[in-house]
Amino acid sequence: MNFSYTDDQASITSALNGFVASTLLAGYMRRDRDGMFPEDAWQQMAEMGLFGLRIPGEYDGQELDCVTAGLAIEAVARGDFNLCYGILNSAFVGDLMARNASEPLRREWLPRLAAGDARISVCLTEPHCGSDAAAIRTRAERDGDDFVLNGEKASVTLVMAADAGVVFARTDPDAGSRGVSAFLVPLDAPGVTRHPYADMGSKCILRGSLFLDDVRVPEANLIGKLNGAFGSAMQTFEYTRALIGLMCVGAAMQTLEETIAYTSQRKAFGQPISRNQGVSFPAAEAWSRLEMARWHCLRTLWLRDQNLPHNAEAAVCKGMVPEICVDVIRDCLILHGHYGYTQDLPIEQRLRDVCGQLIADGTPQIQKIIIARHLYGREFV
Repeated sequence: MNFSYTDDQASITSALNGFVASTLLAGYMRRDRDGMFPEDAWQQMAEMGLFGLRIPGEYDGQELDCVTAGLAIEAVARGDFNLCYGILNSAFVGDLMARNASEPLRREWLPRLAAGDARISVCLTEPHCGSDAAAIRTRAERDGDDFVLNGEKASVTLVMAADAGVVFARTDPDAGSRGVSAFLVPLDAPGVTRHPYADMGSKCILRGSLFLDDVRVPEANLIGKLNGAFGSAMQTFEYTRALIGLMCVGAAMQTLEETIAYTSQRKAFGQPISRNQGVSFPAAEAWSRLEMARWHCLRTLWLRDQNLPHNAEAAVCKGMVPEICVDVIRDCLILHGHYGYTQDLPIEQRLRDVCGQLIADGTPQIQKIIIARHLYGREFV
């Protein structure tokens, strides 16, 4: 086993570290206060190729391996956790469309996605079902060469800034998870409306609801086989859950490093507070937990690159790693004392932002079910 970076990985992470320190971290708190879509930073990331990491080269992407994409998203999270959603969404959509969409649809959208010229949201969750994704009620009914979509999608990342959405809709009402299809829906189509949420964190990603009222899309916008989208989506989640884990690790590790620097300089009773084991031991424990989490996420992506099973490993990345990272950031806030609770430092914001990943893309409870089924078999869990 070789845990060293390849030359490409070392070059990419080195370039990103400079960009993160000079550009992303400096604007992190301002973007939270503005609550606006971060257009300037988004374009800078696009110029660095960050939205095409996993998109095939024939569609102007970087076509990099999963581990390298993970290293990139971890680095970006150190500067601005929320900008990682651009990488995460493009990874999900790019993977899904590259494997399943028609050639004309790929040619139309993937180069624009890689260039940052198009933003595509993933529209799966509905008001009555998040974890039970197979229970969606949004309908797509065939009408000649078109499908007509009706329904409501909830908790859609970037929906207020997106150009299109991959909308999962029921095309066979009696087939359960085997009756779900995916469609590329331009969000300027007649019958589409959007409503923003007022979230506690990750404000600039403009999460919200999507309403579809007799929205007509051509059959050519079907992604993959009719009634075959659910399995493809679940396979893609296995990959993006490891990316989410590394997003959280990046934000938490940056916070820990800032805390180590602060507690080394902050003095009480005539000495640095780091000389107290009540300060240094939590830092040691936090670093240990983050290192274990980080390497587990990277191993999961390595398994993906090798086409080896990684369903349970991905569930650990999503079910356990965000909890570890939220705990670390909370403890770092406490080690800063009352100053950590202010908005003069980015710690409270990272806590708010990372908390969202306790819920998104599958709750901890769902991930534990996946892990338990891996251990016992589905018939026992």
